[in-house]
Amino acid sequence: MPRKTMIEAIRDAMDVSMGKDDNVVVFGEDVGYFGGVFRCTQGLQQKYGVTRCFDAPISELGIVGAAIGMAAYGLRPCVEVQFADYVYPAYDQIVSEAARIRYRSNGEFTCPMVIRMPTGGGIFGGQTHSQSPEALFTHVSGLKVVVPSNPHDAKGLLIASIEDPDPVIFLEPKRLYNGPFDGHHDRPVTPWSKHPLGEVPDGHYSTPLGKAVIRRQGADVTILAYGTMVYVAEAAAEETGIDAEIIDLRTLLPLDLDAIVASVKKTGRCVVVHEATLTSGFGAELAALVQQHCFYELEAPIARVTGWDTPYPHAQEWDYFPGPARVGQALRETMEA
Repeated sequence: MPRKTMIEAIRDAMDVSMGKDDNVVVFGEDVGYFGGVFRCTQGLQQKYGVTRCFDAPISELGIVGAAIGMAAYGLRPCVEVQFADYVYPAYDQIVSEAARIRYRSNGEFTCPMVIRMPTGGGIFGGQTHSQSPEALFTHVSGLKVVVPSNPHDAKGLLIASIEDPDPVIFLEPKRLYNGPFDGHHDRPVTPWSKHPLGEVPDGHYSTPLGKAVIRRQGADVTILAYGTMVYVAEAAAEETGIDAEIIDLRTLLPLDLDAIVASVKKTGRCVVVHEATLTSGFGAELAALVQQHCFYELEAPIARVTGWDTPYPHAQEWDYFPGPARVGQALRETMEA
């Protein structure tokens, strides 16, 4: 089976989808001739032409607004917002139009579109290229929110997102783009040898949205994570020797609550890990759900390990990230509680 980076898997997903369905179009800033700032769309314009893969002006509001119109008309746009930090001018279009079309039209119109966005830090991009805004979208009824952690899932989840009848926010962790992240280190590591490149089947396959997966079986504590933090959680479990079960959520909305509840009821403890800030981060929703559904099985308070409640700190980027040391401390405290 071919081994690919996440960039290659994402490109493959768009290639397969465009080849399967002529209604699939790809556009955004620099995604055509240049192939995208991270090269996720490289070669698609040459293969499918300028009417199906093309560049857009530097206007996120315009990109998303045009995509909504295309989707309502019957196309399936897969657009790229160059960095998740750039999406805010388009937020009104996403919330007020894309998320509500099905409801406002009583099902007469749908909005089958995907908004791809590189998310999170790890490239020393500073405050305007490193944010993790997933919680802003999980609050919005009518959207679906996806965060893959490996190339195999990235391709399958993106194909499923493109084929979905509703708008999907597809967040791509930049630290995982060119090879899996070695979660044992609090600084960049080259080569990334801990986790090899993912095996990605050729051709069409899809990974269902709304289904989490157990990345590591365990009996003592449940770790809920997604994206890059899956690898950090694995490293923390290995370094502490704690028998942790790691749930890779993959889809934040809809959320696989059944998988979460089953794991926490088995272990009796829960640690939530994400890169975004603590206050009103998605981990707060996860903690509330675990408290609601697993209260009588919990043997310790639910812990959250997250980024700081500050604007993204460029100079302290690798201290800002939850690393195996911080996650390991939370695991030990949870086990001792």
